[in-house]
Amino acid sequence: MRYSRLAVSKVGAVLAALGISLSAGLSGCFTERRNEGAQLYASHCANCHGEQGQGLKRLIPPVAASDYVAQHRQELPCLIRKGMQGAVVVNGVEYNQVMPSHNDLTDSQIANLLNFVQQNWGNKNQAYTIREASELLGQCNGSDGQ
Repeated sequence: MRYSRLAVSKVGAVLAALGISLSAGLSGCFTERRNEGAQLYASHCANCHGEQGQGLKRLIPPVAASDYVAQHRQELPCLIRKGMQGAVVVNGVEYNQVMPSHNDLTDSQIANLLNFVQQNWGNKNQAYTIREASELLGQCNGSDGQ
């Protein structure tokens, strides 16, 4: 089968245009979520834990360079979803304030928020997958499957 150069050229132009619009659409989709963890931290956590994760003296524990963040990986998704009360020791200091629950966050948002904390301010911990976060949330009846 033979095609004219004009036909091949038109098909190439159409495919190129589709590729550009498809990649623009995909990049827009990913761009919205690219900084989601930082945005979620700023809107849900920074008021208490500080803009740089430094905590608040002996009242609110730090998440920056936090041994608790590194050592309690399995519990962190449920801690965000359900909140926490009672004493906790972070970097050798005891804290005893109520942390509110965040039932408004989806499983994937919790994973993104935790990944932001896991990779910033001196924390160099393994990232969560959404599936892992959902499975861990299932242990506290906190998974929404999203």
